[in-house]
Amino acid sequence: MRLLFLGDMVGKTGRTAVWDRLPGLISDLKLDFVVVNGENAAGGFGITEDIFLETINAGADVVTTGNHVWDQKEAVVFAGRHDQFLRPANYPQGTPGRGSGLFYARNGARVLVANVMGRVFMHPELDDPFKSAEVILDACPLKEQADAIIFDFHAEATSEKQCFGHFVDGRASFVVGTHTHVPTADAQILNGGTAYMSDAGMCGDYDSSLGMDKEEPLNRFISKMPKGRMEAANGPATICGVGVEISDATGLAEKIAPLRLGPRLAETVPEFWR
Repeated sequence: MRLLFLGDMVGKTGRTAVWDRLPGLISDLKLDFVVVNGENAAGGFGITEDIFLETINAGADVVTTGNHVWDQKEAVVFAGRHDQFLRPANYPQGTPGRGSGLFYARNGARVLVANVMGRVFMHPELDDPFKSAEVILDACPLKEQADAIIFDFHAEATSEKQCFGHFVDGRASFVVGTHTHVPTADAQILNGGTAYMSDAGMCGDYDSSLGMDKEEPLNRFISKMPKGRMEAANGPATICGVGVEISDATGLAEKIAPLRLGPRLAETVPEFWR
């Protein structure tokens, strides 16, 4: 199975770049399943229902989120209406929406996708992500109820992300980090067969500070005083993500490599998809 995960869409330039390029990527690369993190898609803060639906219409099978999931107040309402919209699974019981779901890939495979948020340097501090993952895996084990299992681990600390990868190694197909908006160089397959990358990067303008117009963040570092609101940068976007090939026989990863398309960062498409 060919899986593509795209990192956090930031603002209009990030989401429109994904909408424009994703249909062609699905066709050209013969993708079976696509996950996109959309938590910064609405002006850099949260996601609206219209943006979510447009992302699904462009070809995403699931949209994940993170700590900004509720920044747009309408998300509290529409989260429960759409199975393909995921918020972190380790929110307390009773939180609107869902944190995981079982979906069907284009090749007919059953794909479990789970969205979990870390706790180190993160706000709000949610329930234990390791215990949450254990509950999810116990309910839907790999090669029993699911042919592939994907975790979007939304977290700040790379140490927490790496430990989470090792925790589910051999029990999940793929663990990818989101939140820090900078693609890491550690795409690998862990000892137990789980594909792992600490951060997929963002889909947005890299002439920025994490996708936001750089003037206000720079001012705050220098002066310690806000002058205005943070605004999403609106220059040309680079799409960042990671591609994984998953064995139909084992549900574990066979290949992993980053994908980057656009200005500023060196473009790359996984060699096994060329």
